Amino acid sequence: MIAVNEHPRLVEQLRTQWCSETMKISEYAAFLEYCELVEFKKGETIADIGEVGEALYFVVEGEVALVTGSTASEVEVGRVHQGELMGEMSFFDRKPRQVRLKAATEHDRLLKLTRPMYKRLRIEHPYIAVNLLEYTIISLDQLFRRASEDVSNLNLYVFGSGKK
Repeated sequence: MIAVNEHPRLVEQLRTQWCSETMKISEYAAFLEYCELVEFKKGETIADIGEVGEALYFVVEGEVALVTGSTASEVEVGRVHQGELMGEMSFFDRKPRQVRLKAATEHDRLLKLTRPMYKRLRIEHPYIAVNLLEYTIISLDQLFRRASEDVSNLNLYVFGSGKK
């Protein structure tokens, strides 16, 4: 449950981050009715490797580290920043997570949309659900582009520019 006094700020944050030019403020507020506000302290695991995603997360405050490896020898492979969506790959394809999601700042706040609430949202507010799917596609595109850039930079570092 999200406190009533949090609604205006969260609606404004979603409106500016989600970037849907056609959604009304009332539709963002309706979306919040399907979400839960969850908080994590630095280092806490939000979702673990091997789990199937049962929720989508929107980073409201803070950053989330994407880490791999055992808990004794973790390696950070990426970050999800404020305003970004995470957990969408495992949520939609229902395959186990390949990375662990960990709170990276002292106080991370996330909006959590569970699978049952997403199913209700699709039926009760299909327009909002379609906008959410578009936002998810954009989020996955940004993730892919960042990963592609990292691979490209690594190739340049390892193999050089290829120019003589």
